[in-house]
Amino acid sequence: MLHFDHSLARDLDGFFVPWQAARPPAPRMIAWNAPLAEALGLGEADPEQLARWFSGAEDLPGSQPLALAYAGHQFGHFNPQLGDGRALLLGEVLMPGGARLDLQFKGSGPTPFSRQADGKCALGPALREYLISEAMAALGVPTTRSLAVVATGEGLWREQPHPGAVLTRIAASHLRVGTFEWAAAHKGREAVEQLTDYALKRHFPDRQEAHNRPLALLDAVCEAQAALVAQWMNLGFVHGVMNTDNVTISGETIDYGPCAFLDAYADDKVFSSIDRGGRYAFGQQPLVCRWNLYRLASALIEAIVAVDEADNEVARQMLEAFPERFEAHWLMGLRAKLGLRSSEPEDMSLGRGLFTALDGQQADFTRLFRALSASLGGDYGVVAAELTEREALWPWWNAWRNRVERDGGDPASRAAAMDAVNPLYIPRNHLTDAALSAAEQGDMAPFERLLDLASHPFTPREGMEAYERGAPDGSPAHVTYCGT
Repeated sequence: MLHFDHSLARDLDGFFVPWQAARPPAPRMIAWNAPLAEALGLGEADPEQLARWFSGAEDLPGSQPLALAYAGHQFGHFNPQLGDGRALLLGEVLMPGGARLDLQFKGSGPTPFSRQADGKCALGPALREYLISEAMAALGVPTTRSLAVVATGEGLWREQPHPGAVLTRIAASHLRVGTFEWAAAHKGREAVEQLTDYALKRHFPDRQEAHNRPLALLDAVCEAQAALVAQWMNLGFVHGVMNTDNVTISGETIDYGPCAFLDAYADDKVFSSIDRGGRYAFGQQPLVCRWNLYRLASALIEAIVAVDEADNEVARQMLEAFPERFEAHWLMGLRAKLGLRSSEPEDMSLGRGLFTALDGQQADFTRLFRALSASLGGDYGVVAAELTEREALWPWWNAWRNRVERDGGDPASRAAAMDAVNPLYIPRNHLTDAALSAAEQGDMAPFERLLDLASHPFTPREGMEAYERGAPDGSPAHVTYCGT
């Protein structure tokens, strides 16, 4: 059995409502993450029993379900009362190694925060989160993970009928920027200080003794989010809805609704059906991240200046310096993608120059970096084959080759190092759509195949070449939805 603890319930009274999941009529296990279950300390169990536990049909022993309160800026507009409208925190699992991880249902029915919605989740969005969160974990990106998807045996209407499901996910915690916004808006400074102490103890214990703890938390979250979004940008990942209620204090990626990986590179690419203005486009993500951190600072500022008025200016300078912090993480990751082991002052210009040259070239983001490693022997043709205009990258490629020569080392070891950080397999959008459609019709084989490849993204598989390519010409545009 899982070893549960409930520190949030003990330490943050008033930040949640005790609640129970809806009882589904006919739970059936669809996807079970056996390696993750083993890591959590969950032993062997009957699949039917697991389906009952991880759908809410029966109470999971040791759990104490809670619906968490939070607020959020949604597309720039503040909503003071959001909360877990279709999710329940079951408790914190104490891992065999001592780590503490939240266990949460998603799609388990209405709560006091549902705002007239049904609180349910369709099978497709649940499997999307399972697939993409596990792919992100395999790529080394901080992320929530997925433990189970259980079909509930009921139908849902989402513009058309879909089977219902409950997703079980784990997270370092579900504390969000929106949690702090809610505390500041509804409870005031003392509650913000209480939440700050809990967040530091849980996520940044080395900063608990800081003179100004709220300021120390702001700095820690700035660092965590800068590192996270830099990884997104280096993988061509588009979150889709970077509202403040989707920004974790821990620095994990959360809420895989309108998300996707780039096929053809475009800075202004949007996949979400509701992002009509491009607020959360691929290239906007670092800017939005900083904007969200300003919202966190606004929630913390009364607690910050209560310790020291002068730290108002320190917080302002911290946020002003965020672009440099982000760029340092982004450039470190890009150097690895480009096979550079040393650093030179011109590397930032080299990196930016790559994406300037790619503008309008319809180059597949993921394939391009594999083409670069393949071109180390001097064959520009493998790079040219990825472009609309074959010579578009020629000047940049020559500059990169000169930089590589100054870096030293042999091409074979450099290519191997590049291929170890540049994935071959990602959950490509057309493949994901096809797999989810098949799953809703009862055929899990395409989903399981794509999950297996995305869980081992750097290792070539014989006969899997179709999974390395983007959508065929003439394919419909990929659009994602929030799943509610």
